[in-house]
Amino acid sequence: MGCGPSIPNKYTIGGKGRKRRSIIQEVAVFVPTVRIPVASDIVHPLRGIVSKDLVDRLSTLRAHVVELAEEIYCADVSAVSELQHALEEYLPVVLGLTVKESRLEPSVQFRWKTLDDDQECCLASAWYEVLSVVHMMAMLALFEANLTLIPKNAQAGSERKVSEDAKKDVVNALLRASGCLDYSVRRILVQIPAQVKKSFPSYLQEGMLEAISIQALAQCVEIQLGLASECEKATLSVKRRLACEQVSYFSQAHYCLSGCDTSDSYGKKLLLFLKWKCMEAKAVAYYYHGLVLDKGGETANHISAVCCLSAAEDLLSDSKRACLSFCLANPVTRVPPPWGVMKNMHKKIPDVAYKKFQVYGHLFEQDKNSALQSIPDLPEFALSLRPEGYELPSTDSIWENVNGQPQIQSLKEHLNDDEDEVDTK
Repeated sequence: MGCGPSIPNKYTIGGKGRKRRSIIQEVAVFVPTVRIPVASDIVHPLRGIVSKDLVDRLSTLRAHVVELAEEIYCADVSAVSELQHALEEYLPVVLGLTVKESRLEPSVQFRWKTLDDDQECCLASAWYEVLSVVHMMAMLALFEANLTLIPKNAQAGSERKVSEDAKKDVVNALLRASGCLDYSVRRILVQIPAQVKKSFPSYLQEGMLEAISIQALAQCVEIQLGLASECEKATLSVKRRLACEQVSYFSQAHYCLSGCDTSDSYGKKLLLFLKWKCMEAKAVAYYYHGLVLDKGGETANHISAVCCLSAAEDLLSDSKRACLSFCLANPVTRVPPPWGVMKNMHKKIPDVAYKKFQVYGHLFEQDKNSALQSIPDLPEFALSLRPEGYELPSTDSIWENVNGQPQIQSLKEHLNDDEDEVDTK
C-alpha cells in the first residue's frame, strides 16, 4: 500500500507544465494510497434509458467529487470534511445503478486512479464505483486523523502537542474508517462478480481491506494507551491490558495480509508499518507486564519481571530499526518523534530494566537452570473495540419509476443533448 500522508504534497511552481516538487511527510496514522475518481463518460451509456435530470445530477455530483479530490494532499481538515460531504451526496444517487430491476449495473465505465502515481483502474461496474466511494471515505477518515495528530504548522521532528479532545476526535475518525472497510468486505465485495474482482488493484483485495480496518482499531488503542499513560488514575493493569490489546490488533492486521499480493511498494510499506508497530506494542506490553509481575512477593515473580523487562528492552531496540526501515521504504517518510505512550518509553524501559536487574540479578545466579528464566507469554484479553457500524444510505428518490427500459425522447430533447455535448468538448 502507499502512504497518504507520506506521499509528497504536490504543487506547481511557476504555473502549469512545471515540474512538481515534493515534501517528505511524517506519519502518525498510516494512510494507504488514496484513490480518487477520474472523469468518466456517464452521459452516453445512460442516454435514453434514464431521464436527463437523473443523468445530469449523477454526472454533476461525480464531477464535483473529482474536482475536490485532486487537491486532497494539500487539504486541511475542513477541506477533507467538504470532500466527505460530496461523497455522501453522490453515493445515494450512484446506488441507483446497482438496483437489479434497473439492469444498469454494468452500464457505465467508472475510472479511478491512485493520486500518488496515477495508476488507473477502469471497470464497468456500479458496485465497483460504490466500493471505491466507501473505500475513499475510509481513507479520508484516516487522512483526517493524521492531519489532526500532525498539525500543518508543526515543525518536522518536534513534539506533537495535541489536546485530549482532538485525540478523541482521532479515535472517532479511526473507528469510522474501520467501519467503512469492514462493511466493504462483508456487504459490498460479495456483490461484485469474481471476474470483475480479478481486475481489482492490489489495495482493494479483501485481505488488504481487512488489514487496514484492523490497523485502524489498533491505532485507536494506541491513542487510548497514550491517554492512559498520562492519567494518574489509570492502573498498571489497565495499561497492560491496552498494550496487550494493541499487540493483538496489529498481529491480526499482519495476518490478514498473509494471503495478499504485497509485492508492490504499497504492500511492502504496509507490512513494514505493521511490523514496526507490533514490535513497539510488544515492548510496551512486556514493560507493563513486568511491572505487574514484580508486585508479586514470590521469587518467581521477580525473575519473570526481569525477563519481561529485558524482552521489552530488546524489542524497543528492534522497533527502532523497524521504524527506520519503514521510513526509508518508498514512499519515503520522516522518522517521527516519539509520541503517545512511546514519548517516555524510550527512556523508561532501559532505565527500569537496568534497575530491576540490579536488584534481582542475584536470583538468576542462584538458580541458573530454572525454567522461570524464560520470557513469559503475554496475557490475552478479550478485544474491546469493534468497527463503527456503517450502512449504505437509501437509494436517492430520483430513481423512483426507473425500469431500465429505453425512454422515448423527442427530437428537440435529442438535439438539446447533442448541443450540450458539443458545449462540453
